[in-house]
Amino acid sequence: MQFLLNLCALWLKYGFTYKWENPMKTTIELPDDLYRRAKATAALRGRKLKDLVEEGLRLVLESHHKASARPSLAGLMKRAKGVINSGISDLASNPEHLAGLGRNARDR
Repeated sequence: MQFLLNLCALWLKYGFTYKWENPMKTTIELPDDLYRRAKATAALRGRKLKDLVEEGLRLVLESHHKASARPSLAGLMKRAKGVINSGISDLASNPEHLAGLGRNARDR
């Protein structure tokens, strides 16, 4: 029963393919101080270093995807800024251009 609970927890956390894929082995080079800190943190959590590295990679990749998935409006409009020249420096300062705008514009 515990095995099924663990399997369900893994499925919910990583999706269908996580434990059924063959893991890829690789070598990474880390500065000594970073390696020691990571090894100590993994030991304090009762985990292996490889689990800590995997968790860190997943967090970085998911946060990058979320951050880059939705560009800001300012970023989208950056290239359009100043494309149209109305001849008026600031439309909001000219009452003629504000006539008919607002909540009660249809009542006028």
